[in-house]
Amino acid sequence: MELPAATPAPAPGELSGLETRGVSAWFGTHKVLERVSLTMQAGQVTALIGPSGCGKSTYLRILNRMHEMTGTAALAGQVLLDGEDVYAPGRRPSDVRRRIGMVFQRPNPFPSMSIQDNVASGLKLAGIKVGREERAHLVESSLVRAGLWNEVRNRLRTPGGALSGGQQQRLCIARSLAVSPDVLLMDEPCSALDPTSTRRVEETIAELRGRLTIVIVTHNMQQAQRVSQSCAFFLATHDTPGRIVETGDTAQLFGDPVDPRTADYVNGRFG
Repeated sequence: MELPAATPAPAPGELSGLETRGVSAWFGTHKVLERVSLTMQAGQVTALIGPSGCGKSTYLRILNRMHEMTGTAALAGQVLLDGEDVYAPGRRPSDVRRRIGMVFQRPNPFPSMSIQDNVASGLKLAGIKVGREERAHLVESSLVRAGLWNEVRNRLRTPGGALSGGQQQRLCIARSLAVSPDVLLMDEPCSALDPTSTRRVEETIAELRGRLTIVIVTHNMQQAQRVSQSCAFFLATHDTPGRIVETGDTAQLFGDPVDPRTADYVNGRFG
């Protein structure tokens, strides 16, 4: 499957990059990540790959301060958005999550709420007040960017729960886009979708690239190769927490990996 070309990138300096330095994480006394340092380039898609249980989703949740919502969670290291630590004293988690949005593994629209109200709910949750005309414009533009507008433009008042699974996932993407995030995190966004819906979500990712920074967790190696420009391979063992084994350009990591463990994983020899 060939994805569409990315939308031309905005002028330099308009996009935000994301970086972690020496991030370690715990749940209680159990250490799940060990000194993870990674640069996620502005305007590109970075894929996080690796076997289940190696800390990819935990790492993703750390990026927008959702990790701390678990009572036993602890963290060390830095998460830098445009060079500023999102965990710095005085930074409000809600402000961080507005700039760094999240799309979850399973679509989670408000089922009885209309399509347009689902999109606009992102504004309410972020505390953004807009007039009726601006609200309508944001709903339309967000649905356009999520690749859903043409399918729902004539039924915006119908419940979001009446959409197909793939449409619901793109509705959730539109809800995240409504608050104009700098970064969009995606935790296995296609794992519950059929191939056709997966293709449409991947097309949406390709169209968003160049407009914002995207970080996606996926277990689908073909998907990682299709949608991402850079890739990070995570691995954990019974005795060691998750860490990055190898990171770099996606084509290089899949075509000529440096570490033999990376070669084994991307070629399906374990995981």
